[in-house]
Amino acid sequence: MKHNLLFGFLLIFTINAFSQDSKFSIEANYPITIDNNFLGDDSYGIVDLGLKYRFAELNPVKIGVSLNGSVLIDNSNQNNSPQDFLVTTYIIQPKIFAELNVESVEKLHPFLGLGYTFMNFQLSGSNNGMDVSGESDNLSGFGFNFGVAYDISNKIFIQVQYDFTKLNVDDVPDIKFNTNVNLLKIGIGFKL
Repeated sequence: MKHNLLFGFLLIFTINAFSQDSKFSIEANYPITIDNNFLGDDSYGIVDLGLKYRFAELNPVKIGVSLNGSVLIDNSNQNNSPQDFLVTTYIIQPKIFAELNVESVEKLHPFLGLGYTFMNFQLSGSNNGMDVSGESDNLSGFGFNFGVAYDISNKIFIQVQYDFTKLNVDDVPDIKFNTNVNLLKIGIGFKL
């Protein structure tokens, strides 16, 4: 398994060492919950990983698709009797995006994205003495994001972005409060 993984990385980097204009990039971000948020004030991000593919160039704009996956933890109920459970949130975000290449500032790349967000909430622990481990719930909704990337080198960039999702909770009668998910993501990326 380790040999296959090493071979895969070696193959990707060898192919891209000869390419002039990269269409793929991978990124690792740290997601932070901000503002009045459905996820709660005590949710904190673990990681957000992403892959982008730019399929069209309409000078000065590049159009592409992206896929991000995030993991967040909410332990606001930990050590509070009678609720003592942990909520792990898994987020999948496919998007289409537009990236602007400003000729006067070549290293700066503002971008805007539109897509859909799928969220899965996994519970572990107990609620009022009942084991809730393994229970889960799913929510989804339309979202958009905007941000800016800055090229450190030809291959490495840093970025900051804001993601907003409006959850569709029409089928969930218990949820009558804030249904917005606001995430700030700060990270680093690599152009393949």
